Amino acid sequence: MSCAAVPSPQGDPQGFLRALFDAAVMRAMPASVMAPFLPAPPVGRTVVVGAGKAGGAMAAAVDALWPDNAPLSGLVVTRYDHVPPTYRAAPGRIEVIEAAHPVPDAAGVQAAQRIAALVQGLTANDLVLCLISGGGSALLTLPADGVSLDDKRAINRALLNSGAAIDEMNCVRKHLSAIKGGRLATMCHPARVVTLLISDVPGDAPEVIASGPTVPDSSTCADALAILRRYAIDVPEPVRQGLEWGLFETPKPGDPRFFGHAVHLIATPQQSLEAAAAVARSAGIEAHILSDEIEGESREVGRVHAALARAVARRGAPFGRPCVILSGGETTVTVTSKGGRGGRATEFLLGCAIALQGQPGVHVLAADTDGIDGVEDNAGAIVTPCSLARAEALGLKPQDSLDRHDAYPFFASLGDLVVTGPTHTNVNDFRALLIL
Repeated sequence: MSCAAVPSPQGDPQGFLRALFDAAVMRAMPASVMAPFLPAPPVGRTVVVGAGKAGGAMAAAVDALWPDNAPLSGLVVTRYDHVPPTYRAAPGRIEVIEAAHPVPDAAGVQAAQRIAALVQGLTANDLVLCLISGGGSALLTLPADGVSLDDKRAINRALLNSGAAIDEMNCVRKHLSAIKGGRLATMCHPARVVTLLISDVPGDAPEVIASGPTVPDSSTCADALAILRRYAIDVPEPVRQGLEWGLFETPKPGDPRFFGHAVHLIATPQQSLEAAAAVARSAGIEAHILSDEIEGESREVGRVHAALARAVARRGAPFGRPCVILSGGETTVTVTSKGGRGGRATEFLLGCAIALQGQPGVHVLAADTDGIDGVEDNAGAIVTPCSLARAEALGLKPQDSLDRHDAYPFFASLGDLVVTGPTHTNVNDFRALLIL
């Protein structure tokens, strides 16, 4: 994005923040970053498999870049309505199907069964390209023996509502799976596996992204059981016994079936934050990246960000004004009441707005880079210095909305939702605080 295309931060602060978000998303688009990581075609077959919110766009990028005279086939599963329109209109050599996220459904099970069948009978001359992005844990669902889809759905829903961190959730998910936690790679043996990853997790650990279907797993059944106990999540007796007895153990580092495999991170949250920072600096605004690994309760993270913004606005410390403060990661929402609508981004923003108390000169955008905040139709929203005053004029009560986890209608009433539709990538939370 050129400097001329960036709205003035003083004249159009909301447009400026949106430009930063757009730059972050663009940096993670598969078509822009895929080419350097593709291996040469093998002597034998090339089979493409994968799962995630970016799965359709990753498949389209591989299809466009792979030589026309080299055999290519495969199957990738993505979230409903996340197939790029151009690939939906003119499908290529890789089939893309859709399933549910964040709670798995039967379509995800059928996709995983088909992927498992596709990689059977391969030879050492064959290549498996595995395309993995955030959301793959729910989309690539193949319950372990003794675990039903209903069991996985109930446990997954409980984890989502518990406030558990993403690495904790995925530790449980992979141990109750017949395909995640490295098991997909073992199915491909003796073919070579090259995994291309778009990271949506703090720390970018390949074994955490989509529960690591093609990489060895260092966590254990005991770890998964401890997480379930920590968050007081009840599980059926066969699930508990399977974890206690180690029946669901995953393949570990050093397993020879992983030898010769390659794993490449093609897009990460930090890279997207740096892209946004570059756009800000091109417009004459200093940018500070706090971290791409921020976790914790969304509302509390919002309050901490607000405290930092107020310090900058009032005292010019620890950063001088004007500036933009950027952060990423994956916050959580511990659901304490039913019926609310909203996701991590809007809950963060509502906590932030309450703590800012209309601080002059502070504008905030938070959004999920996949374009969907939770299960709503928005990517996120924007807070302005007059958000609380406008809410009061409409009879809205910010703290009541926050207590009900009902941030979506709050920002919808203000007309401040950020709606992009699916972006076809996913490097998780994006937050930008502009202090003028």
